[in-house]
Order: sequence, then structure tokens, then C-alpha cells
Amino acid sequence: MDIEKIQRIMRMDPEEATEELLESVEKYYGEIPYILQFMKETPELLVPKILYDSAIIREFKRLDPKTVELISIGVSAAIRCDHCLRMHIRVAEKLGLSKEEIFDAILIAGTLSNATVLAYATRALDSETGTKRRSGSCCAVCDVGCNGCDGDEEPGK
Repeated sequence: MDIEKIQRIMRMDPEEATEELLESVEKYYGEIPYILQFMKETPELLVPKILYDSAIIREFKRLDPKTVELISIGVSAAIRCDHCLRMHIRVAEKLGLSKEEIFDAILIAGTLSNATVLAYATRALDSETGTKRRSGSCCAVCDVGCNGCDGDEEPGK
């Protein structure tokens, strides 16, 4: 969506802007997601949300729509958002993605989710049992992997 269209929408009556944006969402997805239907009565929240989402999901030029849907499926599966997952599967099918391609995205999400569970839980286990490990993989931002360090040490030292 170009800046002129965004400016035009921002100058519109809130209810008219809401209707126009919801129509564009329905045209793209074939349906209006529940959360957007819920937010319809609060155009001051809905309009910027749809504009932001559109800029990333529907207007993104660096990734093709099929890739965006596969990412959306993987994330929806990983965060266990059933409604999001089902909607993105329907959109992916409309875009021509096969069941196997969709399943691959789900498998990747499962693998990463599994790694997250294992990394989190084994660190907690080590922490509670007093085991200290120095693997050099401490994250300088969030200290994940710094089991046993006091946070003042540099990662990997």
C-alpha cells in the first residue's frame, strides 16, 4: 500500500476506513479473521493494525505470498493458535501450496518448538540441580545459556 493510499485512508471517516480495510482483508484472505471482526468497533485500533499488518504480510515485496503463508503456518503452529493456523492453511491452499509443503512448515515449527522446550527445560534442570556448564553459547542480550554465570561475565568466557 503506497503512502498516498495510507494518507487517504487516514483522512476518511473512521467507519468508512474500517469498512474499506476489512473489504481488502476479506479479498486477500477470503474471510475476515475473528480478531479484526472483534476490533471493528474500535477503528482507532483496527485501522493502524490493518495498515501495519498489510505492510508486512500483504505488501511485502521481498518474500512471495506462498513463503509468507508458510511462515505464518509455522508460527501459528508453534504458538498453538488454532484459528490462525486453520486460516493460514486455507489461504495457503488457495495459493496452490500442497499438503506436503504445508506439512513441511509444520515440521519445521515442531522442530524449533522442540528445541526451545529442551533448551529452556534443561537449563532450568541444571540450575535447580546445581550443575554449571560453560558452552560458550551465552546470549549477551538475554543471558540464555548462562547457567551458572552471574551475568557479569562475557559470553563464552
